[in-house]
Amino acid sequence: MMKGVGESLALEDVRKTRRDPEGNPVEILRGINLVVPAGSLTVVVGPSGGGKSTLLRLLNRLEDPDGGRILLAGVDIASLDPLALRRRVAAVPQVPFMYDGSVLANLQRPFVFRNLPQPSADSVETRRVLDLCRLPAELLPRQARSLSVGQQQRLALARALLLEPGVLLLDEPTSALDPPTADQLGQSLRDIRRERGLTLLMLTHDLRLARRVADRAAFLESGRILEEGAAADFFENPRADALRRFLSAPEAAHE
Repeated sequence: MMKGVGESLALEDVRKTRRDPEGNPVEILRGINLVVPAGSLTVVVGPSGGGKSTLLRLLNRLEDPDGGRILLAGVDIASLDPLALRRRVAAVPQVPFMYDGSVLANLQRPFVFRNLPQPSADSVETRRVLDLCRLPAELLPRQARSLSVGQQQRLALARALLLEPGVLLLDEPTSALDPPTADQLGQSLRDIRRERGLTLLMLTHDLRLARRVADRAAFLESGRILEEGAAADFFENPRADALRRFLSAPEAAHE
């Protein structure tokens, strides 16, 4: 198992504008400045519609910003081949997609796409990633689509980890999970960060999970980062009025 593979991310005055149905420009991201240290687990929280999903799409060039720049280990990602970038910055979507076939076939599929040697069922790396994601090896021959939602979420994590990215992006990973299953996933994320030194950036509405796993946290509202810092201080001593309201009434903020 590789250690210390995490890479830093830095966003400098990142801006993104879209057009509304009438063709008028709407600012989605309004000058985002954010540093995600290598090897950290950073969460971004905030109300729906604040720009979190757009932000995530910019980080592995599913979209490009209209202004500013995004640096991966000090290099502007605009200069990187998008496919090469997505191997270094892997994303696990909110609803993980399962290919038709077994759990092992799902783990191997990204390697097939890239014409790379496929990991075997009994390889050390496959077994270690399964352990990290709390998936028993006995599941390897099972049909991936027959797994529970929680197991599918952890399988999507394992599939991304096998490619040994430097950064892992997670979009609302516990949105469909009950609290015990979310806790299991949270423990997996802590183990991944500790074992691999991987950089994780997670968007979430799950403040309970965020408090438990984050090293750093940022609050994104109306396209702006209103507060960010060490997680303990962020959650216990919020400075921005909007963040205090969000933390004190999360259910209302999520509607």
